[in-house]
Formats: sequence, C-alpha cells, structure tokens
Amino acid sequence: MTALPEAERIARLRLARTDRIGPVTFSQLLQRFGSAQEAIGRLPDLVRRTGRSTYNVPSPYDVGREWERADRFGAQLLVIGDPDYPARLAAIDPPPPVLWTKGRRELLTSETVAIVGARIASAGGIRFARSLAQDLGQHGYAVVSGLARGIDTAAHIGSIETGTVAVLGGGIDDIYPPENAELHSRIGHEGCLVSESPMGARAQARDFPRRNRIISGLSRGVVVVEAELKSGSLITARVAAEQGRDVFAVPGSPLDPRTRGTNDLLRQGAILCEGIEDIERAFTTLRTLFEPPSVTGLEPANEDVPANLLDQIAALLSPVPTPTDELVRALGIPASQVAAALLELSLTDRATLLPGGMAASA
Repeated sequence: MTALPEAERIARLRLARTDRIGPVTFSQLLQRFGSAQEAIGRLPDLVRRTGRSTYNVPSPYDVGREWERADRFGAQLLVIGDPDYPARLAAIDPPPPVLWTKGRRELLTSETVAIVGARIASAGGIRFARSLAQDLGQHGYAVVSGLARGIDTAAHIGSIETGTVAVLGGGIDDIYPPENAELHSRIGHEGCLVSESPMGARAQARDFPRRNRIISGLSRGVVVVEAELKSGSLITARVAAEQGRDVFAVPGSPLDPRTRGTNDLLRQGAILCEGIEDIERAFTTLRTLFEPPSVTGLEPANEDVPANLLDQIAALLSPVPTPTDELVRALGIPASQVAAALLELSLTDRATLLPGGMAASA
C-alpha cells in the first residue's frame, strides 16, 4: 500500500475531529469524494444545500496544536489508509478514522488476543487473567485490554514482558485509573498505548463503547474472564461476535454474580476457556484471514441530491434502525443516491448513520 501524502493525513485528522462526523460519516465522505482534502473542500456547499450556513471543521492550526501535544508525549498518528494501519482493525465496519499510539506499534499488527472482565474482580479471576496472559505471550500472542481496574490490569501485568496493548477511552495521555500510572508508563515504553480520542481528552461514558470495539477489532479473539449480566465486558463480547471474532468465556460459580455474565455467554454459544489450550484449539479449527480495505485511490462517487429526496428519506426514518436497502426498495432509486442523501441528512442532524448499512432518525 502506498503511503498517504502528509497533507491528506492532516486532512483526515481534521475531518475526524469535525463535529457530527463519526466513523460511519467519515467513511462515507471518503467514499463519496475520494479523499479527506476533497471532502473538506466540498463540505461548505454540501451543508449549505441542506439548510445550514456554517460547519465547524478544525483548522490546520487547531489540529496542529493536538499534534504538538502528541509530539511532546511521544505519540504517533495512525490514519485509515496508512500502510501500517492494522489490517484486522481496518476490516471492521466502519474502522476508526484516526488513532494515536505510543510504544511498540508493531504489536498492533501481530497475532493478538483480548482479555477483558470485571473491574471489581475476584482473587481467582485476577490470578487466572494474569496466568492466561503470560501463557498467551509465551505462545507468541500479544494481549489487548482496556487498562481498567481488575481483570484488565491483571491481563496487562501478565503480558507486559511479552507484548501488551492498552486501548484507552480518553486520550492516550489521560491516566485512568490513577493507580495505574506506573503501568500506563510501562506500556507506553514496553507495549503500546492506543486511543481514538484527541490528545488530552478525559474519558467520558460515551467513549467506552468506542474503546471496546477497538479492543475487539484489534484482536483475533476475546476472552471474558468475569462479568456481571449487565457489564461493559459483555458489550465487548457482543461487538466481537458482530465483527466475526471468536468469543471465549471462562466458566464460574453460579453463586458468584461476577460470573453470571460469562456463564450466560457460554449458554449463547461462546467457546469455553479454561486455559491456552482452548484458545489454540479454536484458532486451529477456525482460521480467518483479514485483508485491509482499500481506502486510497477511491473513485469519487458524487451525487447531486434534490431537496425533496432529502425530505422523503427523512420521513421514512424512525428511531428504529432501518437498512439502507429497504429505503432503496421503498423509493425505487439507485443505492448511491440514497447513500448520498443519508450523508447530507446526517451532516445536519436529521439522520444518524449506523454500522452495517443502517440509518435512523436523529
């Protein structure tokens, strides 16, 4: 894959930091205009035609300040389309447009397994997570987790010497929890820190689902060690299954609420994990190859969208996600016109674009 021009990399960072442009809209803008530079140039006219007079795209100076902070911290930028952007992560729908990383970035393209679980974990769960992480490292796998308390921390400690990746909800310079400051520093030098959030950003509740989809997206499989029935770890497991990853669950006592979630995963078909042998067996049986999508050299797919079509599509949307192909059938027009209209509606908060070709009212 050819390296992106530096001006295009900066433009992709600017586009990713633009209000109301998430990964789905970012991906569709690239598909429509072929590059972030072209998309930024076309946004003012695109938005004006849908009723807004202005649109807040960060200036090169604004993203330059973020870049300067990253340089001081020792972080490096990865944008979708870079030759070393992880192929496995690039294959998810949609991939994170930009990532800040610090440390051994080659770990992101190695064979990886995620270990996640309860923040308030049992002593046995912590011991198992640490031991499994050590075993995975000895078998050539890097371990991915979220640097949270409990199981995540144990997984990073167990794999720090062989290769560990910490995906953060806030910026990669945001140390949370505070007691993991030393571990955070070690991973930044001996492992790899990763975040989709801007430098300096403090983690908010809305950031953790995005973090979780990166954890699973980077990984060949996800092991859930302990989890209650309503926990973030189960969300990670669900996203992993949607991404086509292997989901493993460690069985536990029915008397411990921290293992009710993992036991329920087993009922739903997760692979039982009592050690490295179960993971190796599953990977030997279920080989999956991931190829990075082509995001450079895209042919622009410009479509002029009549205002009445925007209103028609907006009227068909509801809070319940609707497949794009249903809109195509209902309107009897080409899918490219529907996609272009949905993109314009999303830019003016009249629609929400969702992964998997879905859309809903904003």
